[in-house]
Amino acid sequence: MKVLLIDDHPLILAALQSVILGLGDHVRVTAADSGRAAREALQNDPAHQLVLLDLQLGDADGFDLLVEFRTRYPGLPIVVISASDRTSDVIRAIDLGAMGFVPKRASNETLFEALQQVLSGGVYVPPMNMGDAQGWTVDAATAANVQQHALAAGYQTAPSLEELSLTPRQTDVLNLLLKGQPNKLIARELGLSVETVKDHVAAVLRALGVNSRTQAVIAVSQILRRQGGMVDAALAFR
Repeated sequence: MKVLLIDDHPLILAALQSVILGLGDHVRVTAADSGRAAREALQNDPAHQLVLLDLQLGDADGFDLLVEFRTRYPGLPIVVISASDRTSDVIRAIDLGAMGFVPKRASNETLFEALQQVLSGGVYVPPMNMGDAQGWTVDAATAANVQQHALAAGYQTAPSLEELSLTPRQTDVLNLLLKGQPNKLIARELGLSVETVKDHVAAVLRALGVNSRTQAVIAVSQILRRQGGMVDAALAFR
């Protein structure tokens, strides 16, 4: 497996490389200390299978690079590694197509868990206060449940997967939604009309107490972590 590390701090690159190499003997690591170097690395070898991207680079904005790479290499998983752990940055990164977001203050074990989860097809986000993101709304019933199940660590969680009470078809739609598929592709894969898929997506969002697909991905990731850590989201619903 080929992994591209993008960070303009040599010490961070060295630390990341040590964690990445722990994924197995089959791992090959390429380091890039700038946006330009990262572009060249992917152009020279588009067979990279994972990218770890810092948001603050000397010559480029990490969010801009995220958009660029997701457009040029749509099948390439990208995990953001950032000194920021603001909820707004997490949501923006996931909304732009990142498969994970790991704060730099996280432990090596957390980073390792996050990378394994992403490589298994899941999405990793750090524990967050589910109510402090701009535009994040939670209905009254879910808010009451969140308060009841608040964790001692100081952040709040959504109901468990079982408590969502999704129908089998809604579960199918959620599995594909978590993979980033748009409504048209979901409809094609499940043999449904686009309007029916929209209805199922709306029902899933209501069950999660959120109001966007991005928030749904983050909410499910939070639930899976609370229920047992590294879990492939799609497998968890089978």
